[in-house]
Amino acid sequence: MTQFLHRRLAITAPALAALAFLTLPAAHAAGYPDHPVTVVVPYPPGGGADLFGRAIAHALEPGLKQTVLVENKPGAGGNIGMAYVARAKPDGYTLGLGTIGTQTINQFLYSNMAFDPERDLVPIALVSTTPNVIAVSAKSPYKTVADVIKAAQQSKDKKLTYASPGIGSSVHLTGAYFEAMAGVTMLHVPFKGTSASLPAVAGGQVDLLFDNLPGALAQIKDGNLVRGVAVTSAARDASVPNLPTVAESGLPGFDVTAWFALYAPRNTPEPVVKQLIEAARSGLKNPAVTANFAGMGAKPGTLFGADLAAFEAGERKKWGGLIKDKGITAQ
Repeated sequence: MTQFLHRRLAITAPALAALAFLTLPAAHAAGYPDHPVTVVVPYPPGGGADLFGRAIAHALEPGLKQTVLVENKPGAGGNIGMAYVARAKPDGYTLGLGTIGTQTINQFLYSNMAFDPERDLVPIALVSTTPNVIAVSAKSPYKTVADVIKAAQQSKDKKLTYASPGIGSSVHLTGAYFEAMAGVTMLHVPFKGTSASLPAVAGGQVDLLFDNLPGALAQIKDGNLVRGVAVTSAARDASVPNLPTVAESGLPGFDVTAWFALYAPRNTPEPVVKQLIEAARSGLKNPAVTANFAGMGAKPGTLFGADLAAFEAGERKKWGGLIKDKGITAQ
């Protein structure tokens, strides 16, 4: 009997070791997170992406029961930061705030992207949606969309200029879309974030500002430096109810909405992905988040996981077609 038990133990011990090895990922996921998580924002501080990156970081903390930090890694229209996330260890501790630009536009603009947004990143949650906005210097003679279009039509020798927070952003494409819809040609002047583009417009160095509404909202409400002309969404935004839409200002059918979403690197364990989705879902349902977003001219997202992936596919089709039709490239 004793010999049988020894033989049984000899067989069982390696089997148990193998079983323990196989269950390590599950055990790790069960203990996740045991130290702070970082959300990488691929744009400079101060703009819409930065605001929503910090908002989702804060919203994740109750569900994860852990500190969530924000790290800005700007450059190449958001590509540098999201490539960093795509190459990060897939353990749930490095996440990225992707945008309509990094996830559905840039791949049609840049021929040498270091990551594939569909293949290399796992969709977690649509964080927010917001209109873009057209604004001018408070001293500008342009007060309406009609004024802007007329000026662009008459500026043959010296093109009307418009600033954006960077090449490849939804803001850049909004300007290109505006040109196409209005039948005008303007000069795009890219900056490294709203913190640089807004002062240039306020100071009169550039004629127009195209930006995510949250990034320029405070200055538009103040009115001393810049004046809002129109929002790009189909309906007016409650945060600036007196600001008309581009569609109602003379370009029927004009509708552009920017969005921001949370991603993890490919091969992140499924239990960790599920935990992140649930933490984001719970955080974005918080009434305080809804109120905070409304004050910024935005709405919390309602798409998660596979639903967000399906939404992205539709966006790629829309923007890819526009970029190809207009021959837009990242210079």
